[in-house]
Amino acid sequence: MAPGAASRGQTPPFRASRPGQRRNPGLDFAAESPMIPPVMPDSHAPSGAPRRLLVIYNPTAGGSRRRRFEAVLADLADLGCPMDVRPTTGPGDAAVFARQADPALHDLVVAAGGDGTINEVVNGLIALADKAPPLAVLPLGTANVLAAELGLDLEPAHIARVIAEGRIQPVSLGRADASTGEGRAFSLMAGAGFDARVVAGIDLRVKRLLGKGAYVIGGLCQMARQKPPPLKVTVDGRVYEAASVVVSNARFYGGRYLLAPQASLADPLLHVCLFRYGDVLHILRYAMALQRGVLLREKSFQIVTGHDIRIEGDPGAPLQADGDIIAHLPVRISALPHALKMVTAG
Repeated sequence: MAPGAASRGQTPPFRASRPGQRRNPGLDFAAESPMIPPVMPDSHAPSGAPRRLLVIYNPTAGGSRRRRFEAVLADLADLGCPMDVRPTTGPGDAAVFARQADPALHDLVVAAGGDGTINEVVNGLIALADKAPPLAVLPLGTANVLAAELGLDLEPAHIARVIAEGRIQPVSLGRADASTGEGRAFSLMAGAGFDARVVAGIDLRVKRLLGKGAYVIGGLCQMARQKPPPLKVTVDGRVYEAASVVVSNARFYGGRYLLAPQASLADPLLHVCLFRYGDVLHILRYAMALQRGVLLREKSFQIVTGHDIRIEGDPGAPLQADGDIIAHLPVRISALPHALKMVTAG
């Protein structure tokens, strides 16, 4: 079956309604964000009309995530939202489906998956430029960082209400480009050094089994390896040296851990987080400080801001963006001001 062929133009079946809920007869299936000021009304759906949704989802999510997906879509159907649901079958499908979004048929594109799936949808939508419908998020991933930035929790009724009624706001993105021609936009962050090596070494089967535990194991494996040479990071012409760098477009990292407190999706300014040292002791210090919310107190950690960043190091060393490897060093990272519109809980 072609990806999404069975569901295109249809609202798919879902699970039975939960006790006490109104059930939609067509169904039969086995917090405010402080980041983006509410300045833009929904100008896509006709006044009072339910939003028409193109839902792009990663069907590998199982267990509680699958149940969340079914519950959200059932709630959206109860809210009257027509849905065109397209499951992905492999890498690249989400971007292809996003590029097929038609503003005449779809008021919103809903990305249902983890931050990697959402990143694919983002890249598909920006290819449509000003014709791209706004993006809404149905979080089904391990960390769900973008959902946290947009003020979403994981309660199905809340997610559905935000998708159906949330404010549509302009957001800025970042873009990473390598000399090899590799490149992609990102909504959250791009990193080189320790975190990119961890992401590159993750076995997807282990990730599906252990969730965030897979990153802990990956981090321990990387700490046992020989330390690579430092990175040269150039920010708007200023040169820095660091063991690791994360170029952040948003506050959170790895979930709801506060990395760049002043970063904002609404602001095209990129926040370059520099980790000076890469030995085991400092990696552990950085990790514990991040978890405790006191990373800025570490003297060997600093944040500088800019619009044009170049990262150089071991040629071919990986660069991760939004949790996936997208390019290899050297890379140039630039800001994309107000490149997309997203639905927020604010």
